[in-house]
Amino acid sequence: MGHNPTIGIRTFSGEVDFSTDPPEAKDFHLKMNAASLSVQDDISDKDRREIERLMNDQVLEVTKYPEIVYEASVITLNRLEDSLLSARVDGSLSFHGVTRPQSVTARIAVFGEMLRASGDFTLRQSDYQVKPVIVAGGALKLKDDLKFSFEMVIRKLDP
Repeated sequence: MGHNPTIGIRTFSGEVDFSTDPPEAKDFHLKMNAASLSVQDDISDKDRREIERLMNDQVLEVTKYPEIVYEASVITLNRLEDSLLSARVDGSLSFHGVTRPQSVTARIAVFGEMLRASGDFTLRQSDYQVKPVIVAGGALKLKDDLKFSFEMVIRKLDP
């Protein structure tokens, strides 16, 4: 029995110091509310509630670890086209009470004073002391390696 749930983050905030000419970025901070993660798949409400309960109580332990934080002071940018950049972000991820180095690559499209960043990365749950959840007597078990994909829009703050 295999299922690859799609999980979305409803509540997060962040900032980055970014310049387009020349392309430079630094001081990236992203804070996510762990309890705001939700199942995005088209499943029954009962199954959604049960998966989210297990995720919050047994996997993320959101009462003990309410925030997930990613921080990077240096970001390497390369121009691919006029308004398209590639980025390598070498930062640290604080998740489930553990902080570890985490690299992320992204493609960034620049639209005036707005950026659209997308990419993916993998993390190993055991690196963050997350216990694998086993459901239905072992019929459903989360893999240790989890793949994350993201797409976010970043807007310039008015001074």
